Amino acid sequence: MSSSSLNFIEVQDLIKYFGDFKVLKGINLHVKQGSIYGLIGPNGAGKTTLIKHIVGSYYQDGGEVLIDGEPVYDNSRILKRMAYIPDDLYFNTTDTVKKISKFYKKIYPFFNEKRFETLKTVFEIDENHLIRKMSKGMKKQAAFWLAISSMPDILILDEPVDGLDPVTRRRVWSLILQDVEERGTTVLISSHNLRELEDVCDYVGILHNGSLLMEKDLDELKTDIHKIQTSFEFEPDSTKLNAGKILYENILGSVHNYIIKGDKDHILKWLNLYSPRFIDMLPLSLEEVFIYEIGGEGYEIKEIIL
Repeated sequence: MSSSSLNFIEVQDLIKYFGDFKVLKGINLHVKQGSIYGLIGPNGAGKTTLIKHIVGSYYQDGGEVLIDGEPVYDNSRILKRMAYIPDDLYFNTTDTVKKISKFYKKIYPFFNEKRFETLKTVFEIDENHLIRKMSKGMKKQAAFWLAISSMPDILILDEPVDGLDPVTRRRVWSLILQDVEERGTTVLISSHNLRELEDVCDYVGILHNGSLLMEKDLDELKTDIHKIQTSFEFEPDSTKLNAGKILYENILGSVHNYIIKGDKDHILKWLNLYSPRFIDMLPLSLEEVFIYEIGGEGYEIKEIIL
C-alpha cells in the first residue's frame, strides 16, 4: 500500500476554470481509505465539477488529484478500481443491464458474476429490458446493480438515491455499508439529502462558491456548534462572549434560542454570568450545521414575510 493510503483520495490545491470563470478555487480534500465522505454544498458550489476531476473526466488547471498516491487523470489502473454513478445517467438506446454487464466484465477485472446474479433478487429489474424505457428510479437501480457487481475499491456517487423509493434506498445503503465494512470500500457521496448522509457518513466536507469551507469528522463537526435554549434573570451582553460566535439568536418572551459556534465550556461560562433560570443544550442535525456554517457566506437565515 502506498504512503498515502491513510488519505486514499487526495485533492491538492485544485483549480478549474471554465473560460474566465474560476469554478474551483484551490480545493484541498482528503478521504480516508475505507471511509464514507459526504460532500455537501448549495447548488452551483462546484460539487459535480470536483467529482468529475476525481473520476478522471476533467483535467485540472492547477493542483493535483491523487488516488492511492497516483494521479487519476488518464490512469487506467485507478479507473478500473473505481465505479461512478452520476446524477444524470446516460445509456445508449440499445443498452440493457445484461448488455452492459458484458461490457463491464471486460473493463473491471474483479467483476463478480455470482454477485451480479444474486443482486437480481434485490433490484428486481428485467436484465433484458431496454434501460432507456425505464423510470428514473429503475435506471438508478440498474446503475447500482452494475456498479456494486464490479467490486470497486472506490465508489463515487453524485445524488445517488434521487428517484429511489424508501425501501430501495434502504437496500442500496445496506449494500454500500456492507462493502465498506467487509471490503474496505472508500465512498465519496455528493447529496442534498443531508438527513441520509447523517446516518452513513464518517466525514463531511462543505463546499461553497468553489472553495471548501471545512472538512471534519461528522461527530467533531457537531461539537463546534451548539443549539441552546435558555432564560435569564439579567439581559446578556454578547460582547463578553470571547470564545464563541453567535450565529443565530431568537427571543420568544423570556426564552432565548441560540446557535453559537465555539468552545462549549466558554459558552456555558458566559451564559452563567447572567443567572440563567435554565440551560438546555439541544442536539443539532447535519442540516442545521450546514445552514449555520454557510450563514456567514451570504446565506443568513432571515424571516420570510409573505
